Amino acid sequence: MRTLFIVALLALLGGVGIVALIETEPGYLLIAYGGYTVETSFWVGIVLIATVVLLLYMTLRFLARLIASPGQVLNWAGERRLRQSARLTSRGLINFAEGNWAKSRKQLLRGARYSESPTQNYLMAARASYRLQEPEAMERYLLQAADSDIDAGVAVALTQAELQLQSRQYESAAATLKPIKDRAGRHPQVLPLLVRAYDGLGDIEALAALLPELRKHRALGPVELDELEARVHHDLVEKAAVNGDTAMLQARWKKYPARLRDNDDVVLHYLESLVACDEVALAEKEIVRRVKKQWSPALVGLYGRIPRESAQKPLATAEGWLKHHSNDGDLLLCLGRLAMVERQWARARDYLERSLAARPGEEVYLELGRLLTAVGDHAAAAVAFRSGTALRSEPLPELPQPDDIVPDTHRLEEEPAPE
Repeated sequence: MRTLFIVALLALLGGVGIVALIETEPGYLLIAYGGYTVETSFWVGIVLIATVVLLLYMTLRFLARLIASPGQVLNWAGERRLRQSARLTSRGLINFAEGNWAKSRKQLLRGARYSESPTQNYLMAARASYRLQEPEAMERYLLQAADSDIDAGVAVALTQAELQLQSRQYESAAATLKPIKDRAGRHPQVLPLLVRAYDGLGDIEALAALLPELRKHRALGPVELDELEARVHHDLVEKAAVNGDTAMLQARWKKYPARLRDNDDVVLHYLESLVACDEVALAEKEIVRRVKKQWSPALVGLYGRIPRESAQKPLATAEGWLKHHSNDGDLLLCLGRLAMVERQWARARDYLERSLAARPGEEVYLELGRLLTAVGDHAAAAVAFRSGTALRSEPLPELPQPDDIVPDTHRLEEEPAPE
């Protein structure tokens, strides 16, 4: 406020000084041009000249803006269209997320009309067309996306492949992705999509070939990748076993990741596959080697299930294990089965009953019931079968039994279950 007062006071003093100066010395100004002359006081002349200069300046400025106005109008119109395009694109994306496919597509296409980069609009319009089950429109917008940007080829291919996978067109998706597979370093998303395509086709060989690149580019999470790797190698071994190709089976096993080859389930599957390929001797040898190194009830159980015509040597080997595992239910079941192969019925029954005492289970009861039926002890067999059935993970439902119809002379007497 104080500053304003000082400025006003100085302006007033300056004005008074100028007026006093004009009255004291008005001066004289003569302007002559051709036959015309203009005479006036000096101060009035100065004011007139300043006024003419100002008018000239304003006229020139007005003309300059008038000449430049078309460009400014165009710029203003362009900015307005860009704002409108961004607004329509945003609304289209919101409607897509809300499931309003037709409305979303309409807004996205209108937004693409004046957008500087309409590729994303066309890709989302293609997705909306897929949701609307309009494949021809989907293909058309994918082509428009590719034409809108020469660098959008990979994005278009990935979108097309994803939509093909959602339609379970696995072969078409694989064909779409293969040409861009070599760009996985820059576009790692191609690899997970290829996994889905090969998985849908059941192409285990292609999945196996893809595993190194998946790990190299970290295209999947570590847990997901480990699970995929385990499943692929499992299926490769299974395929060789189904085909009965022993050489292929062993080759697959050698390529099995070292960190998985010591897993009990993996080893058991491989040995079962050897048995399926009639490589009984090789399976037996591997089981004995591994059991000697580390006790495994699962492998011992498989040792007893291997089909044989003679079990004299395996029986002796398994009985040697009793020294350190005399109360192991799996080993006793294995010994019971081996004794049955040798037709040593009493010995087999003893092992099976000892197995029941150590660890009662459905499998042991059923095996004992089968043996007792074969030797003619039907009453004991019935008890064993009934006890085994009661231990099923999904027991039979409680239903009425026709006890009053079966004559007493035909009923089997129950015996206490062996301990």
